[in-house]
Amino acid sequence: MKSKFELELADVKKIAAAAEAEALKNHWAVTISIVDDGGHLLWLQRLDGAAAISSHIAPAKARSAALGRKDTKAFEDMINNGRTAFLSAPFVDGLLEGGVAIIKDGQCLGAVGVSGVKASEDAQVAQAGIAALGL
Repeated sequence: MKSKFELELADVKKIAAAAEAEALKNHWAVTISIVDDGGHLLWLQRLDGAAAISSHIAPAKARSAALGRKDTKAFEDMINNGRTAFLSAPFVDGLLEGGVAIIKDGQCLGAVGVSGVKASEDAQVAQAGIAALGL
């Protein structure tokens, strides 16, 4: 039997605080979402000025990254490079850059999804949050 790591509430709060700080530092109005390894929502935070739709997009990005165990940029690139059949994959609907998997010792603990600014900036906010864990 294997042991597995999992996110605790303290970890989620640390990720959220660091992601929020990165967004605020850059004056980016975003929604930050954090999910566990099964894609279940642990945190949703919509900063002032973030578009309402970002509250749907951020969790979808996070869920797709967690379930796929990779950053959603990989999915977006795959589709943009012609593998459009991937759009029919079940349970993954946030196939835009900005979902970042949280990986520790080869295991996916969950993911952070951010929506509201340019895709690369969404990913930057997510990565800043994850970096706070010091993995």
